[in-house]
Amino acid sequence: MRVWREEVFGPVLLVVQFSSEKEAIDMANDTEYGLGAYIFTKDGKKSERVAKQIKTGMVAINNIHYGIPCNPFLGRKKSGIGSEHGKYGLRELCQIKVIAVEK
Repeated sequence: MRVWREEVFGPVLLVVQFSSEKEAIDMANDTEYGLGAYIFTKDGKKSERVAKQIKTGMVAINNIHYGIPCNPFLGRKKSGIGSEHGKYGLRELCQIKVIAVEK
């Protein structure tokens, strides 16, 4: 499906069946984009394990929203150009310079 592989902004919910955890992770990562993902499960350990393997900047588990002011807003792959918000977002606004001087 084209909508499965693109970055869609809007009220769209895609539901796809899968047979294994590995297949679900592979399907989630089979895109050029990686802004956010949502996981719904009663198994807390599984949700954390899967969240670590999904190549996105943000993952929400069981309807918790990741967009709170102290969290950075960031994407992976072709989603975004850095991070915003939170202490990690502030780093995007800094320019670091190294000056080496012989003593």
